[in-house]
Amino acid sequence: MINVLQPTGDQVKAFRDRQTGEPIAMLNLLKFRDKAVYEDGRPSDLSGYEAYQLYGRAFRELNEPKGVRVLYSGEVKGLLIGQGDDLWDAVALIQYPSTQVMLDMLRDEEYQKAQQHRAAGLEGQLLIECGAGFSF
Repeated sequence: MINVLQPTGDQVKAFRDRQTGEPIAMLNLLKFRDKAVYEDGRPSDLSGYEAYQLYGRAFRELNEPKGVRVLYSGEVKGLLIGQGDDLWDAVALIQYPSTQVMLDMLRDEEYQKAQQHRAAGLEGQLLIECGAGFSF
């Protein structure tokens, strides 16, 4: 597993090519920095979590009017099955009305401004696209 913050061009192309027009959900696995580090070198007393919260507020303000919903977000407490404690600090499950809504978000200038807090706060992230549900 490689923990990175941005998709590659090939990943964006594959994401775009999978679109069906149906809603999608994105499972976010988040690892926060102990202390926020801004790319422009500005001093900050924020923790990574606090910087990410600034991003989260902007994310919701910009995207909830477009039908994007945070279905769940919370702290990782520990593993019950498997190995790899301390890989993730938090998880979030975000539903988008369609792939196109997410692609449009990534190009939005206001969203791109908010990304500075995401980058400052995260050590790394996995973003997993989830399709239609199945009977459990």
